[in-house]
Amino acid sequence: MIIFMIISMVAGFLLANQNPINSDMRAVVRSPFIAATISFAIGTIFLAIISGVTSGQVLPSGEFISSHPAWIWLGGVFGAVYLTSNVLLFPKIGAIQTVILPVLGQIVMGTLIDFFGWFGTEKLPMTISKLVGIIVLVIGVLIAVVLPSLKNKDVRKFDSDTTNQESKPMLIGWQLWAIIAGFLSAMQQVINGHLGTLLGSPSQSSFISFGVGAILIAIVALVVDERVPTIIELKQARYWNWLGGFLGALFVFATVISVPKIGAGLTIMMGLIGQIFGSILIQQFGWWRSIKNRVVPAQIVGLVVMMIGVVLVKLG
Repeated sequence: MIIFMIISMVAGFLLANQNPINSDMRAVVRSPFIAATISFAIGTIFLAIISGVTSGQVLPSGEFISSHPAWIWLGGVFGAVYLTSNVLLFPKIGAIQTVILPVLGQIVMGTLIDFFGWFGTEKLPMTISKLVGIIVLVIGVLIAVVLPSLKNKDVRKFDSDTTNQESKPMLIGWQLWAIIAGFLSAMQQVINGHLGTLLGSPSQSSFISFGVGAILIAIVALVVDERVPTIIELKQARYWNWLGGFLGALFVFATVISVPKIGAGLTIMMGLIGQIFGSILIQQFGWWRSIKNRVVPAQIVGLVVMMIGVVLVKLG
């Protein structure tokens, strides 16, 4: 079990690095959707190669497709919706809520999936230790993410100005959607994991999920931007701008491996720890041309509290 917890945490760390890489590519191509399309396309090609080498085939057979329910193909759809939602939510509810509300959604949905055994997963009973662990984990996330942001006057002002522009009903609607986006992210990981089990190939499942996401994001990019990136724009990209797709693909691949072994909840929790730890390092050292921000004690305390929460969940 420990090895799959570590894999999940590494997956979260990789995802944390993907975000600033794609953000820099966004500045190059002048569109978050075009940048996401490029990232998804690279990840899809990478996973197609891995799937072909490891399993001998890329696409499942027609017999397999016809003999399984339609929902097992929704992982890529949910992933694309989650990514698009993050882009839309930031200017509507501000920086802090865009991070926290989807995270809370992921934790809640991951817990429910484990408890009820949804999407072909094994039922995992809720215990007092596990419930306390989940609460402690959420407190750790709040300490690590929200507390440092609240001390930043620029972040507070941006969030205040952003939320004040929205009417109360619209703001509540966007906040609810942020939580639902977190639900979809958790469901994506579980569905991909179940598909990988059915196919007997985590790489093939990851390719299908990434491929579906790539198609949907490309459609969104064409509708919103009504253009494709020029050769001049792409030549301005740094060599590491192309790494985002590989990191995203490895994240999906790692979660496909981990979910069937340790459950949705624990996979998501370890992934969150990896993401926050990765984000702290990125800010501390200014990786990928990010703005440098020194680590503050609250971030370290938050990570420690999160780890305590995971230990309690595991003991449960």
